[in-house]
Amino acid sequence: MSKSRGPGASSPVNGKQGNDWDTRRKRKIADITHALSASPVDVAALRRMAISEGGLLTDELRCQVWPRLLNVPPHVLEQEPETVERENNKDYNQVLLDVQRSLRRFPPGMPDEQREGLQEELIDIILLVLKRNPQLHYYQGYHDIVVTFLLVLGERLATALVEKLSTHHLRDFMDPTMDNTKHILNYLMPIIERVNPEVHDFMQQAEVGTVFALSWLITWFGHVLSDFRHVVRLYDFFLACHPLMPIYFAAVIVLYREEEVLECECDMAMVHHLLSQIPQDLPYETLISRAGDLFVQFPPSELAREAASHDSTAASTFKDFDLASTQQRPDSVLRRRRRQKQAALERSAANAVVVVARPSAARRFVRLAVMGLTVALGAAALAVVNTALEWAPKLNFFP
Repeated sequence: MSKSRGPGASSPVNGKQGNDWDTRRKRKIADITHALSASPVDVAALRRMAISEGGLLTDELRCQVWPRLLNVPPHVLEQEPETVERENNKDYNQVLLDVQRSLRRFPPGMPDEQREGLQEELIDIILLVLKRNPQLHYYQGYHDIVVTFLLVLGERLATALVEKLSTHHLRDFMDPTMDNTKHILNYLMPIIERVNPEVHDFMQQAEVGTVFALSWLITWFGHVLSDFRHVVRLYDFFLACHPLMPIYFAAVIVLYREEEVLECECDMAMVHHLLSQIPQDLPYETLISRAGDLFVQFPPSELAREAASHDSTAASTFKDFDLASTQQRPDSVLRRRRRQKQAALERSAANAVVVVARPSAARRFVRLAVMGLTVALGAAALAVVNTALEWAPKLNFFP
């Protein structure tokens, strides 16, 4: 199933622009291959590649890069999925119903026999992850995420990655209650208010709430986007970023539709209907860049007071997850070299505190560089990035 789907819909394909894109695409494939072959694997570079224009480009590359972004060890990837008992399984009936309703998530024209086989694999993956992790609870929409991994990676790889994803990025959605999910949705309005108070006030006056974005969030937009290329492009982005990035992307969609929102009748039902019908022709690359920029300008830690009743599990554990993903090297000698290099960087940082601690703009550029969001920066900004990255291990990139 892991066939290349070519450049994303937002990539130029004609004339001189098409030639330029082909050149950049080939260069990017070479950069991804180089990062994968480095020792240790250059996870920071892979993140930048996943976030920047076009994402990871092909499903073949995703099969190699997604496990690295999620820090799934090779020995786990090589395990064959075990069989799952379906009878008397408390989740089976609901999973079966949801999977049977997922026909549109499979490529048009796929033979029925092949699709039905994939649907059986989809059920097995979901039930196996839930069996191995009894603390996780199935929710409607989870299958929309799992089917994306299945179509890109195949059953064996998808099982390993979905399990890791479910215990980290998706953890809040898999609680017995929706309290944590509601908490994450609570970040939406503060982000919108920071950027466009007029849109925020209009939505508040309409009392529209945030339920319109629920399916976006809990399926990583897989349920609401009809073009699979757009879905996997967003998954590249989300896998490379903080677990709250999907809510920032939801915010930029609302902000992008400012005119439509403000022209709508200020009525809860009308505004909810408008916002819940997500356009399919969004400028995805522009919105991805904008979401990353907003994350840097207004990190979750600055919005927590307005959003919060309690902490997000996925967000609060992301620092440990992030640290582990950058240390994908089991050799003890090489780990010692890393510690030695870290100590040298800390000594250098101690002698140049002014450069690191000084302007908030410099700190923002460092965050952008680590997240891979350097595409929109000018040459002068990139110079600041390259200098500031020397002290990157000392900074708190993901609040």
